[in-house]
Amino acid sequence: MPSDIDPQSGFRLPLPKREDLDEAGKRHFDRISAPGASIAGLQGPSGIQLYSPKTAEHVCALNRYLRFEAGFTPRVREIAILTTAREMDSQFEWCAHEPEALKEGVEPSVIDVIKHRKATAGLDETDAAVIELGRQIFRDHKVTAETFARVKALFGPHKLVELVMLMGNYAGTAALLAAVDMQLHAGQKPLLPIP
Repeated sequence: MPSDIDPQSGFRLPLPKREDLDEAGKRHFDRISAPGASIAGLQGPSGIQLYSPKTAEHVCALNRYLRFEAGFTPRVREIAILTTAREMDSQFEWCAHEPEALKEGVEPSVIDVIKHRKATAGLDETDAAVIELGRQIFRDHKVTAETFARVKALFGPHKLVELVMLMGNYAGTAALLAAVDMQLHAGQKPLLPIP
């Protein structure tokens, strides 16, 4: 573990103590400490957000809506998140969501296409469209008219925008994780090949 990483938090800042937090911070602490409230618990984005509990409340609400209430199938949701994690080279996000994707029925072969940046030819049309959209947003910084039209035809304009917002939400989390050099949980093996 790098020398600037706090061993309890797993990132470059110590985990705030509940008693040192304001009321918003205590609410966030209690919310994320509840069993099953988060994939990663306090050692992850939720723990980092204790440094900004007022924004955490909004970020958590947006994340909850985009993940569970926007109407995406769990498969589409996890493919979008994995594509974002891959394009952002976010080992922590990837390791949290690869098992989730498998649990939601995303085949290892689809995960392999995302993980190793392989061609999407031969994949299900929706899977390929989501992956191509994410790659163009984060790698190319431009979405082609063809990809836009394809995703719009599959999801409609409202869900297309919310799909991009879902990916953007995870890109923002990846940036936060990178800034604080978030480490994997003890004993967790890296799953994402990063040069």
